[in-house]
Amino acid sequence: MTCEEARDRLLDAQRGRLAPETHAALQAHLQTCAACAHEAAAEALLSEALESRLPQHRAPVSLKRRLAAEWPGAPAATPGLWRRRARYLVPVAAAAAVLLIVGPLAYQRASERAATRMVAEAVNDHLRILSSQHPLDIESGGIHQVKPWFEGRLDFAPVVRFDGDQDFPLRGGAVGYYLDRKAAVFVFNRRLHTISLFVFRADGLPWPTRGLVRVGGGQAHVTTSRGFNSVLWRDGELGYALVSDVDPAELARLAERLAPKS
Repeated sequence: MTCEEARDRLLDAQRGRLAPETHAALQAHLQTCAACAHEAAAEALLSEALESRLPQHRAPVSLKRRLAAEWPGAPAATPGLWRRRARYLVPVAAAAAVLLIVGPLAYQRASERAATRMVAEAVNDHLRILSSQHPLDIESGGIHQVKPWFEGRLDFAPVVRFDGDQDFPLRGGAVGYYLDRKAAVFVFNRRLHTISLFVFRADGLPWPTRGLVRVGGGQAHVTTSRGFNSVLWRDGELGYALVSDVDPAELARLAERLAPKS
């Protein structure tokens, strides 16, 4: 079962509408895919909020009378007529209240899921570099040797504003992947720590919109996941993901040098 197939079946699984074999396949996928497992947990929390956590209040009598009086073209309401109409008005009012309360909650959940997905991919890609016996396709002779090497190997030209220095020497580069697209990988060092910078096309990705901090002249998503610190930002048509287990303050120093100035 693919990630897309699994996520399409999460709601049906919560409501017990899956066939046993499909449900078993979904559970097997969730046990091996951290991103989909997080998605399932988020959907469960949202369902719980909709079903049990929203406040429920009786409509006051004054509101009922006012609604009855303002009903278009309605004659003087009688108790029997009001009871019949209330059967329709109360659910509509309840649905409107749910939208007002849950709308911002759902938007927040979507933003959190987007941030989690972006960070998880950056950390996974960094781990692949750490575990690879040959992580670099080109050893560094300086940024002006590394950047031209990508010509013809990517469908975009990576822009990197920092050449590396004694504090953050550039080790080299490689062609990698970020989610569904190719990425230029630049590897820096900070003492014994490896720092990965992924540069990729930014269009069509679920960029986080909440919890952003100022880095350089733009906004970035800064967080820690599985012991790794990451900084994600977008600059025009290109996206950037900076990942390492180096101290957050040290990573922020490098991010300031890489991010746009204004």
